[in-house]
Amino acid sequence: MKIYLNRYLSALLVLLIVSCTDLEEEPVGVLSPNGFFQTPSDVEAAIFGAYGRMASEPYYGRKLTLTLQLLSDMCDIGDRGTPARRQEVNDFTAESNNGMVSEFWPRSYEIISAANNAIAGADLLDASVISEERRNELKAEASFIRAFTYYHLVQLFSAIPYIDYVVNDPSSVVDLEKTSEDDVYANIIADLEFAQQYLPMQHPNNVRTRPSKGTAYTMLASVYLTRGDWQQAYDHAKWVIDNAGELNYALVPDFQTLFVATEEDGLPEHIFALDFLGLQNGGGGENDDIMGAITGIRGADQNGWSVSVPSLAVYNNWDSRDYRKKVSIEDSTMVGGILTPYTEYQQVQRPHIAKFARFPGNANTEGRYSDHNYVCFRYAEVLLIAAEALNEISGPTAEAVGYINQIRARARNWAGTMTSFPEDVVAGVSKDGFRDLVLEERKLELAFEFKRWYDIKRRQLGTEAFTSPASLEPHANFDPGKHYLLPLPQDELDRNPNLAPQNPGY
Repeated sequence: MKIYLNRYLSALLVLLIVSCTDLEEEPVGVLSPNGFFQTPSDVEAAIFGAYGRMASEPYYGRKLTLTLQLLSDMCDIGDRGTPARRQEVNDFTAESNNGMVSEFWPRSYEIISAANNAIAGADLLDASVISEERRNELKAEASFIRAFTYYHLVQLFSAIPYIDYVVNDPSSVVDLEKTSEDDVYANIIADLEFAQQYLPMQHPNNVRTRPSKGTAYTMLASVYLTRGDWQQAYDHAKWVIDNAGELNYALVPDFQTLFVATEEDGLPEHIFALDFLGLQNGGGGENDDIMGAITGIRGADQNGWSVSVPSLAVYNNWDSRDYRKKVSIEDSTMVGGILTPYTEYQQVQRPHIAKFARFPGNANTEGRYSDHNYVCFRYAEVLLIAAEALNEISGPTAEAVGYINQIRARARNWAGTMTSFPEDVVAGVSKDGFRDLVLEERKLELAFEFKRWYDIKRRQLGTEAFTSPASLEPHANFDPGKHYLLPLPQDELDRNPNLAPQNPGY
């Protein structure tokens, strides 16, 4: 992916990027699709421009991903000197003026605008310069990007403005009304069905930072799981499993490999990832990956910020025989040449998240501007989706149990040495027990990868997760009538009263 982004990052300067926040401003680089799109490369420029906005600080580089971490019961604020906007998200006290929400909302619509322009541009190309197969493939890639972006928005906000066309006149969308959650999901599914039809099985050079047919099937499985459509979730996950050989998907043998930046390109477990380019920074926060710094250790020889750290109960309750705990959490580090436990860290005496800070590749001393490919979907999640959905359909069948045992078998490989933990799931577990087991397996396997909050929301686990005696991160103020959604940004409501009403409770 690096070769594509390096070549086309400058395309951002000429894209029609219109965010809902800036609808009263002149959009950046206003350019009619009729005047810009002349060749397939021009359409690719728009697509790569969308990726550039996704791999940016207001989106996957910090604002969106940090929000998802802090909303979950897996993470807590480490350094309480961090800005209030982060603490508000973590503590369920965020209101409509929260500075985290007000940044990834407009960036989302910039990504969507780029995707809309790419789709329109592909349709404008003359048949003399592009085959129908290539035209549909480019439209499918842009459709996937649009669906991916709306999928995050609808899960976080419910009803939202839905734009699937080129905006040449910003004034035409200043008074947009919200589209219902059901209709947004229907549009997401339609985009992904188009994508699964026309995307290739693989990209040249084993690139995983562009979607393939398997990516579309995987995301459809995730969407249907979120919607509680167990049969469709299972069917789409099963298609990926059955075609894993042709798609070149597999669990990597060593769990640590997934989080070593220099080894992430083309990993067979990656189904779709966003690529950050080490030690490079574009305008508007492009390529500014801050999650390594946000989760890294502050003080002494370490240069992180200790903002998002594991909830202490997560660390204490996670069995130390599980290699995934060792990979996911840093509980000791070298300080002045001495191995120092977290209880003796200089500033924040807490275990820290290791997945993004331990092996960042090319990065500055804070772990910022890393070389990570931030994985959005990986093959282990497909197995987890299939197991969860099949259990809801048929109970804990041998097939469903087998998917969990594949994941556990990989976890027993401790850096090349086989161990006996975690043990395989054995027959006899109940349907309810297996459901709980799968959700726990998701929590450990996908720890700190921005998935847990969505699991809490779709399964309505907030009361159990935040207010019960078993809570990993207690928040007595958690209100299930309010906090499963974020507030719509106040500046958006001020510009466009048609976005009212505000989400319940705000």
